Amino acid sequence: SMQCFPSLVLALSSLLGALALLQLSLYLRVPSRYGKHEERLCRPRGRLPARCAWFLQELPSFLVPALLLALRSPPRLEPLGCRLLCCLFGWHYFYRTFIYPFFTRGRPFPLQLLFFGTLFCIYNGFLQGYYLIYCAEYPNDWCTDIRFTSGLLLFLLGMGINIHSDLLLRQLRKPGEVTYKIPQGGLFTYVSGANYFGEIVEWFGFAIATWSLPAFAFAFFTLCCIGPRAYHHHRYYLKTFTDYPKSRKALIPFVF
Repeated sequence: SMQCFPSLVLALSSLLGALALLQLSLYLRVPSRYGKHEERLCRPRGRLPARCAWFLQELPSFLVPALLLALRSPPRLEPLGCRLLCCLFGWHYFYRTFIYPFFTRGRPFPLQLLFFGTLFCIYNGFLQGYYLIYCAEYPNDWCTDIRFTSGLLLFLLGMGINIHSDLLLRQLRKPGEVTYKIPQGGLFTYVSGANYFGEIVEWFGFAIATWSLPAFAFAFFTLCCIGPRAYHHHRYYLKTFTDYPKSRKALIPFVF
């Protein structure tokens, strides 16, 4: 059966941190080429319908840890805290794979970005799953540790914000519409990237609850990847809509 190699966890986590900095350098000034930013940039060639693209991209993040768990002998997780942490990761990607794509009303997705997104989900799904299933060691009372409980609350808060914000964005469009409108309600009252803010909070909560290098590297990657996108969304709204609320921030309420 597969064994734990701490050096592999360290190497993969370090590479994930380096990829985060690369993402930040690539997309801080110029947004990635999909959605509302595609028209201002050169159109990529092949594209897939948004629902199909999001399903294919997110699926490895659910399947790879499930496969790692199936290969584990004996096939169980101890203690309870470790099982719960695996469930949190699986819960997010179950939603992202099997629920979110079938309700999204986004534009067709570029194949090039789908390819790189799928590679990332395979990579990160392996790293997080491998660490939690084969390497993580937690005390039996980890469920009552302040790191676990505070991280869990942050995770649940972030996921709630993320799902609610996705719902508000979907309600902006009727089926078949591709035009962009000003998001209203929920945390969108304060920030342009409410859905991104929720996901960042979610993964930093997971990192605190897990208290591991792989999870913190993933949270840092999430911040560097979708943080700039929230900033570019904010600029887009300000330029496109003359009546866009000037009090809104890009990502963090009352700050940025």
